[in-house]
Amino acid sequence: QFVVDAQFLKVLQSLSKIAVIFLSMKWIKFIVPLLVTFGLTYVLNTASPFGIADMPALGKLMSPFDGFWQNADGASSKDFHNRKLKGLKANVEVVYDERLVPHIFAETLEDALFAKGYVTAQHRLWQMDISSRAAGGMLSEVLGERTLEYDKLQRKRGMLVAAERAVSTWQESEDYYLMEAYVAGVNAYIKQLSPKDYPLEYKLMGFEPTQWSAFRTALFQKNMAQTLNFSYNDVEATNALSVFGDATFNFLFPEINPKQSPVIPVGTKFESDSLQQPKILDTLPPHTVIGQRFPYPSLPRTEPSIGSNNWAVAGFKTANGNPILCGDPHLNLTLPSIWFEVQIHTATSNTYGVSLPGIPGIIIGFNNDIAWSVTNVGHDVTDWYTLDWIDEAKTVYRYDGEARKAEIVEEVIKIKGKKSVVEKVKYTHYGPIVYESENDDYKDLAMRWLSLEHPNPGEWQIFLRLNAAKNYDDYSEALKLYDIPAQNFVFASKNGDIALKVNGKFPIKKIGQGRFVQDGSKSENEWLGFVSKEEVPQVKNPVRGFVASANQRSTDSTYPYYYNSEGFDNYRGRYINRTLTEMDSITVEDMMSLQTSSYSIFAEEALPLLLGLLDSTQLNTVDRGLVKILEDWNYRFDKELAAPILFSEWSDQLHELLWDEIWIYRDSIEVLQPANWRTLEMMKEHLLNIFWDITATEKLETPQMVVTQAFLKMKEKLGEKLEDKSYNWQQYRGTYIAHLSRSLEPFGRYDIPTNGYRLAPNAVSKTTGPSWRMVVELGDEPKGYGIYPGGQSGSPSSPFYDNMIEKWARGEYFELYFMKDAEDNRKPTLYKQTLKRK
Repeated sequence: QFVVDAQFLKVLQSLSKIAVIFLSMKWIKFIVPLLVTFGLTYVLNTASPFGIADMPALGKLMSPFDGFWQNADGASSKDFHNRKLKGLKANVEVVYDERLVPHIFAETLEDALFAKGYVTAQHRLWQMDISSRAAGGMLSEVLGERTLEYDKLQRKRGMLVAAERAVSTWQESEDYYLMEAYVAGVNAYIKQLSPKDYPLEYKLMGFEPTQWSAFRTALFQKNMAQTLNFSYNDVEATNALSVFGDATFNFLFPEINPKQSPVIPVGTKFESDSLQQPKILDTLPPHTVIGQRFPYPSLPRTEPSIGSNNWAVAGFKTANGNPILCGDPHLNLTLPSIWFEVQIHTATSNTYGVSLPGIPGIIIGFNNDIAWSVTNVGHDVTDWYTLDWIDEAKTVYRYDGEARKAEIVEEVIKIKGKKSVVEKVKYTHYGPIVYESENDDYKDLAMRWLSLEHPNPGEWQIFLRLNAAKNYDDYSEALKLYDIPAQNFVFASKNGDIALKVNGKFPIKKIGQGRFVQDGSKSENEWLGFVSKEEVPQVKNPVRGFVASANQRSTDSTYPYYYNSEGFDNYRGRYINRTLTEMDSITVEDMMSLQTSSYSIFAEEALPLLLGLLDSTQLNTVDRGLVKILEDWNYRFDKELAAPILFSEWSDQLHELLWDEIWIYRDSIEVLQPANWRTLEMMKEHLLNIFWDITATEKLETPQMVVTQAFLKMKEKLGEKLEDKSYNWQQYRGTYIAHLSRSLEPFGRYDIPTNGYRLAPNAVSKTTGPSWRMVVELGDEPKGYGIYPGGQSGSPSSPFYDNMIEKWARGEYFELYFMKDAEDNRKPTLYKQTLKRK
């Protein structure tokens, strides 16, 4: 993993020449071996000798007693020895099934969570450690200066402050002892480790495990919030409005797709208490900048490419008369895997599903009575404000005509092998000033991000409550605790209820508020409060017989509160809703087929429009052959096909040519990009629109000319690859799952052969996709099926590190072993581990 660079080779060459000279001198023959011995000892026991980055202490790494040899057997039975552990109130049995899934049997939830902390650390300690460090900007402490700029950014985003606020609030809850039990379990495992037992990544990177804490759990939770609810484009929208004006902006960037199929079915009645909650009447008109208009210098940021699907169908639509619930969260794919599969059985509950390493409860799963899953909501909860600075140092600003002083928080960043760095972060009453460099997108703007604010004291218990829920009322009560990041919680119970709540803490805003940069000097631009839990969008037992979400817009226009959503198209949601509407006598296998479907409504709607505008007189024989491939295509992005490549490139080239008036600003400012559905609307309904003209040419292009040019550019870009008849969608997309470090390449998996497309239900892209697929039928006994792209072990040498990837790629599932008790022998098991009270 560690390449010796040219600098190190020059050092070795110089030492060799000096050695030859010295050895020719008889009087030095005793001293030289001694010096060489000391030198080798230093080099072999020092990380990054001679300043070489990423060079481990080779002596320690190669040691047969403590080095990597001890990690050769990742599934060694030493990990499964019975242990006597201080902190347990009674013995706990842990049964590992044939996929290394731990089934935890404890009398109390307190002991079960202690054991869960222990066994999660046993298999995923380095992942827990590095993920919480990354969230809090603490990587440089163990990795050195190379991560310093990232750490600075995380500190300026307020991640440490947010985690500290969360823990101080959590401690107010009466059940906080359960969090302490989980933490104690993690630390019980860490405490009994010796250096030889450290996960391999610790040895390669040259650092040691440290104690776990509720603070680090909070960091892990904030890291997920950053992944799921930190999208924004306030500056890009403000720039676009400034450049194009109101009318053109409204045409290019409408907030609602008229073809949308929202999460909450159209026609659902929304209740609101007008006496307590201010409404969006008598507010600013749509698309008005609340602050002043001017272009901001900006740097491109990547679009969000992650999402999720979930749905539940009522018994009257299924073959067996039982409700079926499905969920597949789409996230960045990594090894070790994001999820850790587990069962928790106590005297009062029995729950199976997946958890996040570092979080106590099961996030997605089922028990004897209910099942649930989550998808990201995507409401904008990150707003940016200009400030009217009074002093040159920008530490005092005006607010409603009065001076307010920013708080300066000194963030001490430890750096391995170097002196610590102090990063001074300014905090306004909105939140931190994240960017201060001239080249930054959001220079000197104050950020208000919901995840930085004090959470509900019982927030961390939400999944523990869901794990034990038995019916709709329990589900509803549990969700009252949950605020951040907002999720679509789908629900089904064996008594027949299905439901979905768009659940979270949602700011009440004026129309257009939060879409643009706002004037932070006026209190009138503050959020107006928060939507009550009774008023969040929700539906129970709809007439259509199913509930579903795929990150699309939450409601139709009848919802009484304004919100804007960030970054997601409607195509997955539309296809899922359409398919479920058409289906009857549904089976588990039907749901698996829908979950792994590579069919895209985007392709279904776009390709006929493209072909209809294509000027066939401009095509040669090869071109017509490509057209024939597309005409015969079934709109499925299957791995062995060539048509998805042609379509993807053609539609991308059209997007680039059509919106060239927008791209001309790329070198100076960043502006919004029109959504995919707007491009389709242009081909269907706006054929005389001036945007069809290409600004770089003197002639006036027609839609036919632009579509044909895009086709020819597609062919030019693909070039010789078109001559390779074996070249297919799998090779073009190149899906891979990297190691979490992003640097240890042999610990990743590459060129994974799988169907899918980001705008299809099976939303596999290059590095993201379904991170856990689950289908549960709720009858007298629940029957669950699931899989994720990885394995239970975090050790690269373990046979359980990546053993599920091939089956996941083929769209297959494992039947989930929902054990009844510790003696259940219906299926094979690997080990039984007893954690004994000390």
